[in-house]
Amino acid sequence: MRQHLANVLLPTAAIALALLLFGVFVSFAGASPVAAWVILFKGAFGDWFSWQNTLQRAAPLMLTALCVAIPARAGLTVIGGEGALVLGGLAGAGLAQGLPLGGMAGTIVLCAGGALLGAAWIVLAGWLRQWRGVNETISSLLLAYVAIGLFKHLVEGPLRDPASLNKPSTHAVADTLRISGIAGSDVHWGLVLGVVACIAAALWLRWTPSGFSVRVVGGNLRAAQLVGLPATRLILVACGLGGAAAGLAGAIEVAAVHTSANAALIAGYGYAGILVSFIARHHPLAIIPVAILFGGFGAAGSLLQRRLGLPDASVMVLQGIAFVLILASEALRDTDWKALFARLRRSAEPVAGPSPAQMAMGDKIA
Repeated sequence: MRQHLANVLLPTAAIALALLLFGVFVSFAGASPVAAWVILFKGAFGDWFSWQNTLQRAAPLMLTALCVAIPARAGLTVIGGEGALVLGGLAGAGLAQGLPLGGMAGTIVLCAGGALLGAAWIVLAGWLRQWRGVNETISSLLLAYVAIGLFKHLVEGPLRDPASLNKPSTHAVADTLRISGIAGSDVHWGLVLGVVACIAAALWLRWTPSGFSVRVVGGNLRAAQLVGLPATRLILVACGLGGAAAGLAGAIEVAAVHTSANAALIAGYGYAGILVSFIARHHPLAIIPVAILFGGFGAAGSLLQRRLGLPDASVMVLQGIAFVLILASEALRDTDWKALFARLRRSAEPVAGPSPAQMAMGDKIA
């Protein structure tokens, strides 16, 4: 019970403190912190239009957060979801351009292609860790930059639509392949796929033998090897599933939002997914509400710019502060607060001097 309470209170306190510090940042920019807080929440959840923007941004965040959360359950810190996302979007756009696809079956193939390429990219980071001893945090981050470079080269070169002049992009995805909105809204069906993926990941980790084995590997690699678990294979499976989620996010963004692969796809969802996963403690179900919260903050960025004159990227300052505080809160997770307060109270108490009788006795002896 105490552990569950800490899992809720520490991230909540970190987000609250991040909002407070963001208010200080806003005040230095000459704006009202209270106005900024109100605009943040109104821009995220104030009306149905705001909710649509929030949920649209939350969909890729859920999937890129899984790219961090699932390998984390196997003991890896993978932060290269941005690379898997852009390659997934590129694969989806390339398949739509190169194959005679159509209808729902074509959309499924498009999304599957993005998921497969994203999975292969993150598996590469896991392979480098297991066979070459390369730290997966560094390799996945560097591979993300390599992926973005490949994406720009192909979009601005071999796969470029000649009609895209000022904004290089691939050919537009056919109307029959696009993912539509739910009930005519701007919230596309990718949100449902994100929620389903989070639920499926939670069920897999909690109720299946392979999911349990992944958690054992992440809890104690040496013990997992001693009991005969195929640790390397399980780590690669976790990396593959995480990468598939991020690649799927990229394919959905192409099919539902951008309609082609272009520079707008590099929107930082992969990096924001790191924050979402850490706040959710790498729990797939907790990712859903956290992704909605930070999707709302991202949606409110333009409103801060219009109403208060703040840069649109101000929300990234909030995300950065929140990430630092979340990491700092991990150091407080195992603190025995009762013992700490008792120690502080004892140190604050005045040291008792000799009583008057003891002082008189000392004078007589002297």
